[in-house]
Amino acid sequence: MIRISTIFIAICMVLVAASLGFVLYSVAGISGSESAIVALAALTCLILYNAVSMRLRDRSDVGGQIADLSRGTADLARQVAEFGRRLAAVEGRVASANSTGADRMQGMAGEISELGGLVRQLAASVAHHEDLLAAAPVQTVASPRDDVLQRVAPAPTVVVAPQPTPAAPPEVSRSETQLIGAIRQAIDENRLDIYLQPMVTLPQRKVRYYEAVTRLRDERDQVLAAEDFIEAAEAGGLIGRIDHMVMLRCVQVLRRLMIRSKDVGVFCNVSAATLSSPQHFIQCLDFLEANRALAPSFVLEFKQATFRNLGPTESENLAALAQRGYRFSIDHVSDLRLEPRELADRGVRFIKVPAALLLDARQIATTDIHPSDLSDLLGRYGIDLIAERIEGERSVVDLLDYDVRFGQGFLFAPPRPLRPEGASATAEAPQTNPQDLNGASTSAPVSSPAAPPRATGSAALARRALGPN
Repeated sequence: MIRISTIFIAICMVLVAASLGFVLYSVAGISGSESAIVALAALTCLILYNAVSMRLRDRSDVGGQIADLSRGTADLARQVAEFGRRLAAVEGRVASANSTGADRMQGMAGEISELGGLVRQLAASVAHHEDLLAAAPVQTVASPRDDVLQRVAPAPTVVVAPQPTPAAPPEVSRSETQLIGAIRQAIDENRLDIYLQPMVTLPQRKVRYYEAVTRLRDERDQVLAAEDFIEAAEAGGLIGRIDHMVMLRCVQVLRRLMIRSKDVGVFCNVSAATLSSPQHFIQCLDFLEANRALAPSFVLEFKQATFRNLGPTESENLAALAQRGYRFSIDHVSDLRLEPRELADRGVRFIKVPAALLLDARQIATTDIHPSDLSDLLGRYGIDLIAERIEGERSVVDLLDYDVRFGQGFLFAPPRPLRPEGASATAEAPQTNPQDLNGASTSAPVSSPAAPPRATGSAALARRALGPN
């Protein structure tokens, strides 16, 4: 169907050619036939120009459509390859499970057949003995000599072994049990606090992320650091509840931060016990599924030892989180023997390495890559290197030579508590004073911290748990 614009252009070209012929005939005094020829020639030129311009425009449009189609085809090919990889992995798991089940069934069948053979032999032996006893019964008569021997023979001596005295339980177990009870009481009474420490860009020192640090308070407002109660919480099976509460409050803080700035994220620590516990992980997974829209800004952080000791259950749970769009970070790095490709395939996008470890000259001999090239190597696989525990300006200068993009440490800001209402939906994120960042402006909203905490330490909470004894 001819478009209206095409008809309008054709009418305009005819009018222009006719006007040119009329002007030549009436003004220039050219004859009518010559004016008509000139008008026809002008109309032909206009038609050719319009056709050529339309052809060029159509060619550019077709080129753009072909480019879009090629990009869509490439995306579709990548998605098909990804689905094929996942399907192959699932088929491999199903085949291994079937083969394992078949081997177990064959083993059980063999054992059952052997037991059946033994039972039949036992039955035949018992029947044979019964037949012998029935055919030839034996009567025994006690002689006088046997009677005398029985009277003279001493009675058997029975030696009673002394029973071992049960050892008293060690005092350490008792104190650890009471410390676990104190931790459980603190969790039940909602005395779990969140401290936020900023991570800044280098060298601009602009706040880009916050790490959530967990603290426990007793009824005297004495603070217990995470490293002092995590092991006891894991031993008492309380770490799953702690991780779920921390996730809840981190999501609340992140929602509050994103109202003021979209370029901000929160790192939330998750323990290996939660990752391997089906009950606790399903609870956390349901909560993260409900807050899937925050996945690009909500980073789950695990220890390096957790990634090096992943079992089948932990790997499947980690893949379930990655499929929902969540990214991972690795901290507590003890050495630089890293596999960037494997980590990137598992969804790791951040690795936090202590500044002292990066600047340690002894690491050159123990790793395959120089620490100064580590940031570029990780960047090729989409992983950002974060230098943590920075406490001096000299470290910052040296890290800039290593092309480190992010930094964290007491030099920029210490972990600061939320306001008392931070545990509720009206949580406010702690602010980083611009003067603390050497005059650099911050992009994340912040607020003044709550009242400074009192003396910390596990000894105080342990004394509270043990009581006056």
